[in-house]
Amino acid sequence: MNRKIVVRKCGKYDPDLISDLISEIYESAGGPDPAGKRVLVKPNVLNDTLPEKAICTHFSVVEGIVRYLQSRGAEVVVGDSPSIHFRNFIPVRNGIADVCKRTGVPWIDFRKDTADIQMNRGKIRVAGIVRNCDLIISLPKFKNHELVYITGAVKNTLGLVPGFIKAKQHALYQDRHKFAEFLVDLNEAVLPDFFLLDGIVAMEGPGPANGRPRNTGILAGSVNPLAIDIIQSTIAGYNPMDIPTNIIGLARGKWLASPDEIIYDGPDIDSLIIRDFLKIPVVKGGNISLQFVIRRIRPLRKLEKRPVFIHENCTGCLRCVKICPVNAISPHPVKENHIVLTDSKCIRCYCCSEVCTDNAVEIRRKLFGV
Repeated sequence: MNRKIVVRKCGKYDPDLISDLISEIYESAGGPDPAGKRVLVKPNVLNDTLPEKAICTHFSVVEGIVRYLQSRGAEVVVGDSPSIHFRNFIPVRNGIADVCKRTGVPWIDFRKDTADIQMNRGKIRVAGIVRNCDLIISLPKFKNHELVYITGAVKNTLGLVPGFIKAKQHALYQDRHKFAEFLVDLNEAVLPDFFLLDGIVAMEGPGPANGRPRNTGILAGSVNPLAIDIIQSTIAGYNPMDIPTNIIGLARGKWLASPDEIIYDGPDIDSLIIRDFLKIPVVKGGNISLQFVIRRIRPLRKLEKRPVFIHENCTGCLRCVKICPVNAISPHPVKENHIVLTDSKCIRCYCCSEVCTDNAVEIRRKLFGV
């Protein structure tokens, strides 16, 4: 596989600058010829929130790649599936719906048509458009992620799995390593043809939904998902070998066998690293027997990071209740806007934090109380 990644500085969401850079990045990185092809553009649309929150791929980047592909003779469609996805969802507040109108491309509802694809271990249901397009262009957002540390190229492919089916995977793969293996399996089964990383404004802190915007000032493109994720994690100040999807992908050797194989085209990487980027604390593997004991003795489980609900911030939307794959979360029977966690059921997937847009869920240790 092509091991090249092209990185260019881009300090703001300027449509003309973005348009020029996308053309340069796509062609320099060996993006596939889109002429005469039906192309799915798949941004990261975690939920429909304002673009300045840096939760979703910025609409300017979506518009830039759509117009570039159209100029090359492609038929373009745009789509994604947020974790809480009801039929007829359209991303209006984040500006992508307007992009679709301006460019004349349809927004595809991933829930309306689905298909099963084979993975290493069984089948999984994905958006039917996967089988009805010639190319997939993935637009990951440069963000942290509580479970797998970063949400980049490999993680963004999960959006091809419609709605609540994504949450069910957490119930099947109940720890960081197993879930990372699943993500790599999914990409091996349905690998997008090009990745364009929106790193103009990233999200540091408790991503992918409750962190804060941080100007990182880059756009990056590659056909290689590991090249994207290794460079992204490096710029964010992580050790790329602490990112579980990087470790598993490199061990399999299908895309890269070593970070040293990356062909890097861009500014000096040291000049891009953000030394004080607020990262997710990395938890090392540790003793497996000790982890087994901790997960089964209630007092010791409180030593683990877990969801903690900030009731004064809660608006009662119940997204956390709906997304929980093991029914560990419920509304309080009496108190309004008060969520109850059954800690013994919680599998620490942090889906509740991912879908909360009100900063009402924190992932931290809670040594006292229930």
